[in-house]
Amino acid sequence: MPQATGINKLPRRQSIASSDTSDTITTTLVKEPPSGDEWLHELKFDGYRMLCRVDRGRVSVWSRNGKDWTEKFQNVVEAVKSLKASAMLDGEIVIVDAQGRSSFQKLQRAMGKATTTGFAYEVFDLIYLDGFSLIQTPLKHRKELLKNLVGSNSRGVIRYSEHISGSGDEFFKHACEYGIEGIVSKLANSHYESTRNRNWLKVKCAKQQEFVIAGYTPSSKSLPGFGSLVLGVYEKGQLVYAGRVGTGFTFKQRSDLKKQMDKLSRETSPLAVVPKDPGVRQTHWTEPKMIAEVAFTEWTSDGSIRHPSFQGLREDKNPKEVVREEPRSGSGKSKTKPKRSR
Repeated sequence: MPQATGINKLPRRQSIASSDTSDTITTTLVKEPPSGDEWLHELKFDGYRMLCRVDRGRVSVWSRNGKDWTEKFQNVVEAVKSLKASAMLDGEIVIVDAQGRSSFQKLQRAMGKATTTGFAYEVFDLIYLDGFSLIQTPLKHRKELLKNLVGSNSRGVIRYSEHISGSGDEFFKHACEYGIEGIVSKLANSHYESTRNRNWLKVKCAKQQEFVIAGYTPSSKSLPGFGSLVLGVYEKGQLVYAGRVGTGFTFKQRSDLKKQMDKLSRETSPLAVVPKDPGVRQTHWTEPKMIAEVAFTEWTSDGSIRHPSFQGLREDKNPKEVVREEPRSGSGKSKTKPKRSR
């Protein structure tokens, strides 16, 4: 197998077939990049986090909530088949524009056209290689092995996610200036541990996250489908109101979304408390099973989002896991939670 500097002994040999897992490392949102040369900084991709296994020419692709998505990304599957190894990769499937920027909105629209080409797989970690588990191998060495495996191609279907060591503030500044979603900072010596920790930190240039769809309001502007989606996030096991989003949709998305939501129709609100917002009085409530990715400018003092724009649906996450993302300080303490709209 390929060698990486500093790897003297790998864990015992293990069958790649026994390594199916959706337990990916989670990232923690923070206010600013960490300082120090012990951190590796990568660009944050705006796509679907996917694990990929290749074993003797057989390829499987699945999401972080365990769904098999192999059939959705056939060009990625064919590219991974060409790798001369048995391996498990961690990365993000994206659609990239001419300037090299990924866009979740463009990804959603491409998938809506039932295309199986044009997707790129940005790989940033290697979990297993030729029967050896790498989960106890330091990240910097896993990335050496990964680069040896996939090469440093930045324009093919499989793309190695480059990084820099240190200078996180400067890297973050340039990423934001270029229109990238943000950066991910990772401890160079960290192991691949799926338990929640602060080994991988994300810093966003703009606010964007997932919200649970609680229902929709009827259209009042002759738009197809609906007027806006009613959004919520979970807090202490209860779904609480987070605002509405009425922009960012194509006409086709409006029609398709309404059909999907009508199949989940319910008589009562799934929200713990129905807000006083007069705009939700005529809401058609739905079971809280769909997730929307939404960009916005800020959270208001009563817990709603301002100037939201719909980016697409997410199918790679459990709705119960959708919470308000709050950046943490270096001490790990989150900001004071605002009062919720009632």
